[in-house]
Amino acid sequence: MSLEPAVKRAPVMKDVAKLAGVSYQTVSRVLNGHPNVSASARERVEAAIAALGYRRNPVARSLVTRRSQTVGVLASELGQYGPSHTLLGLEQAARDAGYFVSIASLREVTTPAVQDILGRFADQAVDGIIVIGPHPGLLEALDAIEHSFPVVAATSDPDRPAGAGVDQRLGARLAVRHLVELGHTRIGHLSGPSDWYDAAERVEGWREAMAEAGLAAEVLIEGDWTARRGYEVGLEIAASRPATAMFVANDQMALGLLRGVQESGLAVPRDLSIVGYDDQPEAAYFFPPLTTVRQDFEALGRRCIEALLAAFDEDHAPARSVEPQLVVRSTTAAPPQVVAR
Repeated sequence: MSLEPAVKRAPVMKDVAKLAGVSYQTVSRVLNGHPNVSASARERVEAAIAALGYRRNPVARSLVTRRSQTVGVLASELGQYGPSHTLLGLEQAARDAGYFVSIASLREVTTPAVQDILGRFADQAVDGIIVIGPHPGLLEALDAIEHSFPVVAATSDPDRPAGAGVDQRLGARLAVRHLVELGHTRIGHLSGPSDWYDAAERVEGWREAMAEAGLAAEVLIEGDWTARRGYEVGLEIAASRPATAMFVANDQMALGLLRGVQESGLAVPRDLSIVGYDDQPEAAYFFPPLTTVRQDFEALGRRCIEALLAAFDEDHAPARSVEPQLVVRSTTAAPPQVVAR
């Protein structure tokens, strides 16, 4: 198919449809991220858009759809790796779907603060809101306020059907199963704060995998996501040796744990295996390189946008959970031989 532009004026959707050999409705579906479009039709539309240099007119579109093409994102804890990269994934997915993102972050979650932000979103006439809610306070504050926006949540809270999240229990099970397959029977867990959804789900996943392997889930230590806390726990683990492997709820704590253990004279993974969580870019450059669980934040962003579009248009498919992946590097190995004391 030749894709030579034939129009001199600014191209419109009908020009794209004609050049691609599809209907106007198909072009609209491609532009709005609709899943019910064949791969070949989508490729022709995208090629025609590139050839024509087509850009959507947001004013005209808002008059037709009665939408502002703006999504409000209400977030807390953006200083942490997970929430911040969830936001990046959301922004990219929103742009791909033709939406602008208005971001409001909270240092302290209170009902008045959330109410003030909802008022500001109303002034901007946002079409809907996505909440990055890592712990219950933000969502509970939002639930206590009357609002007219469709709301979806980027959270692993299993009781939140309107949203999308990473399957944190699966991620924990992948980490523990890997350690069990290596021969470990004493596998501890350094968790995140107990009031975070993701942390609680990873704890449950660790417990489920231990029970599945017929092992006792005895070594559970609460952390705070920081490398400092991981370092402190590393010193404790090296002194008491309660486990031959540790599943750590994020890479930052795993980094601290690595230092604490190795500073105490133990070797990783010879004396202690470690699995982290997140697969932040630096994880491959820890010493040794960190075995960890990867979260796909781009996929999470897309799923959240799909969930919000589903609230606008019943033709859009509902969001699904995002499956994490185990990334095996150099911090895990078979356990050391048991030496009688």
